[in-house]
Amino acid sequence: METFAEVREFIQEHHELVHDEPFIVGFECELDGGRKQSMFVAELDSEDGHRYLRIETTVVPMARLSADKCMRINQMQRVGYLAAGDLDGTPYIKMCENMAYRTLELDELQYVIQTIAQRADRFEDIIGDGDDFS
Repeated sequence: METFAEVREFIQEHHELVHDEPFIVGFECELDGGRKQSMFVAELDSEDGHRYLRIETTVVPMARLSADKCMRINQMQRVGYLAAGDLDGTPYIKMCENMAYRTLELDELQYVIQTIAQRADRFEDIIGDGDDFS
């Protein structure tokens, strides 16, 4: 997979897009129990010219989770990391993963999307007292 157009096409085959711009797409990832997780995939360029995909989703408002806990969670994660973001002017914890285009494979992309969606939904449920923030 070498272009964002190919990434978009692959995602459209598996999910209905709710946001579609030249280098970012958004969609709802279906989870067990009828739950959904809003996901975004964007193309990023590094300073050295390498291209990456960032897969991300919001988890909980930042006020619900300390920086110390986020760092401890990041240390245990094998796929995905917690980061700070903004949603409509409110600071949020989001879960992300960056994937290099040069090694990108479709089955790995789908695995990362599902894994990030499931983990973020689980964190959202545990930390957010069952509220759905994404």
